[in-house]
Amino acid sequence: MVVETLDSSFEGSKRKHANGGEGTHLDELSNGDTGKRARVSRGEMTFQDIYGAETLLNEEDEEDDSDWEPVQQTMPVEFVKWCCVNCTMANPGDMVHCYICGEHKESGILRHGYFASPFFKDTGLTEVEEKCGGSSSATSSTAVGFDERMLLHSEFEVKAHPHPERPDRLRAIAASLATAGVFPGKCLPIHAREITKQELQMVHTSEHVDAVNLTSQLLYSYFTTDTYANEYSARAARLAAGLCADLATEIYSGRVKNGFALVRPPGHHAGIKHAMGFCLHNNAAVAALVAQAAGARKVLIVDWDVHHGNGTQEIFEQNKSVLYISLHRHEGGNFYPGTGAADEVGTNGAEGYCVNVPWSCGGVGDKDYIYAFQHVVLPIASAFSPDFVIVSAGFDAARGDPLGCCDVTPAGYSRMTQMLGDICGGKMLVILEGGYNLRSISSSATAVIKVLLGENPENDDLPIATTPSRAGLQTVVDVMNIQMKFWPSLATAYSKLLSEWETRLIENKKNQVKRKPVRVPTWWRWGRKKFMYRFLSARI
Repeated sequence: MVVETLDSSFEGSKRKHANGGEGTHLDELSNGDTGKRARVSRGEMTFQDIYGAETLLNEEDEEDDSDWEPVQQTMPVEFVKWCCVNCTMANPGDMVHCYICGEHKESGILRHGYFASPFFKDTGLTEVEEKCGGSSSATSSTAVGFDERMLLHSEFEVKAHPHPERPDRLRAIAASLATAGVFPGKCLPIHAREITKQELQMVHTSEHVDAVNLTSQLLYSYFTTDTYANEYSARAARLAAGLCADLATEIYSGRVKNGFALVRPPGHHAGIKHAMGFCLHNNAAVAALVAQAAGARKVLIVDWDVHHGNGTQEIFEQNKSVLYISLHRHEGGNFYPGTGAADEVGTNGAEGYCVNVPWSCGGVGDKDYIYAFQHVVLPIASAFSPDFVIVSAGFDAARGDPLGCCDVTPAGYSRMTQMLGDICGGKMLVILEGGYNLRSISSSATAVIKVLLGENPENDDLPIATTPSRAGLQTVVDVMNIQMKFWPSLATAYSKLLSEWETRLIENKKNQVKRKPVRVPTWWRWGRKKFMYRFLSARI
């Protein structure tokens, strides 16, 4: 981890380091006793690696640290005047609506959440139907963990583009819940506490815990080029993990039925001894082990974040008492973080307890996810028979997300939550992970919490029997072929899917229209029709 500090009297982008102008490693700051960290190894990919950047963060060229930008801007920098509050993308000053997501430059999404109009300047809300009715928090069986101190975790330097993992993510979700009268209102609040070092050491090494805590002594620091910390980040990470731990205890003990952890920084990329991918401590792993300490023998973790939870997999890949199932974009290892292939199934006697559903392309949507739930997630979960369910709920596979580029809707997320609710009596903890389009994450999180409350899910338009995309079906078939070695109950369904796949291939061949051969006159090649000649020749 590279650690940098700023003098309070800095001018422009010029920075002074606490040690006299040199970048410092954590092991140097801690005299070799705590936080012994090396720079990012070649094996640890970052978002920068995925989007084609070639160098790590350095002093001379910090403006190139734009690894979270999924779309390269072609407009001159001098014309960029404002960044969209919803998706963070840069826009020319003469534009009123974001050219990527269409959000108004002065929309009220941070005041009213997704209920605010994306098309007009914030003028307040006249009426919100969802705010009426419902039970009070005094009689609620759903708990929500949230603390405003987690908003203090932010990138210290103001750069040309805001970091996607920003405090506004929680603000937008909280505003949506408040506007809908869900929280505060229908959900029970959980008092926040900072998790102890001893509890964190159930998951992480003491060196990692000390390295994160050390950042509180510095104005700003970076674990990787995309994983920042400021002086408040360590406390925010301890609060996030503490809320997840206490929610797990409350749910498993039966004091509440289920819960939602509205927390940041996220956690599923944080491994045993490293922070990466915006994550400092692994909140889901902490919650799982705390639930086991409270009496849960077997814990299921379902991770639907668009990125593979490499940290969670690392922590539990040798543990047969925790089943980890992840649905994520993979694209042959070319999508961040590059892990999570279907053949990564666990190690050292725990084979089959890591289940990866690696999508081969972007654009996957509700039907693909629900199909995977029906044929992979639920059958394996039922055979595992967990005592407690944790959802690593990243909403960056949602429609409109600038990093995920997939197509899951709030209805899709509510359907998946509903399907998991029938397992182990509904003892389920949903933990916020990623998601960087404010309108998408706030509407999706609200839909999930409404399902936890027992309200009618927003998925009536989704058919129970779904037909996935061709790529989605291929992924599910591949996963079942691997996992049925460890979960024999998949064998019958796998045979049926193979037949379905073969039938689809035959139908596709029959539906293909044979193109009649077209002969292009050779003399077109040199005349006025030379462009038509090239076009037709290429098509033939």
